[in-house]
Amino acid sequence: MRARLALAVSGQACELREVVLRNKPQGLLHASPKGTVPVLVLPTGQVLEQSLEIMLWALAQHDPEGWLIPSHGNLQAMLALIAECDGPFKQALDRCKYPSRYPDADTNAERARAVAWLGGLEARLWPDQPYLFGTHAALADMAIAPFVRQFAGIDADWWAAQPWPRLQAWLAQWQASDLLASVMHKLPAWVDGTEGVLFARPAKRLAPGADTARPDSEGR
Repeated sequence: MRARLALAVSGQACELREVVLRNKPQGLLHASPKGTVPVLVLPTGQVLEQSLEIMLWALAQHDPEGWLIPSHGNLQAMLALIAECDGPFKQALDRCKYPSRYPDADTNAERARAVAWLGGLEARLWPDQPYLFGTHAALADMAIAPFVRQFAGIDADWWAAQPWPRLQAWLAQWQASDLLASVMHKLPAWVDGTEGVLFARPAKRLAPGADTARPDSEGR
């Protein structure tokens, strides 16, 4: 999801190949033997295999909304917070969302870890700073929101009852955004030997694209 967000906002057109990970096409494995998504194959042949790496590449081409330049802090500070999200928070999220996959995990302890980290996000948000690094949405917001969305979706009633009004409003605003709606469409699974689907969002500048495959919210 976050790779699509950055490709869309930066105006990078690409060929989108939706894959089902239970039935990985050879085209995916040829591009990236590790067999996970997203994968972006650039016109040069370079392969990007991590969503954050794809985000940074796309925004380096064109960053019309200043995602790399927050009004408070800097890129290094955003990357540090994203690393916390992708590391300890994501680990706790997975163990809370998929307890059967981690039978030895202490779900209550993992939830407590996640809650403590989310409380830190709440503390960053204020009426005069509605985003994680200032007055406009930036890389950190867009890289972290998809995972907070997953955590909130584990138990919507529990999420709504938490003392995080600013964080809840931040997530709700992102979920209602036109940008998110523009990248959330589902597509049929791509079949080897066929063309992908053009993925592009109107922007000030379009660049000819590359191949990408990523999962949708159902794990595809």
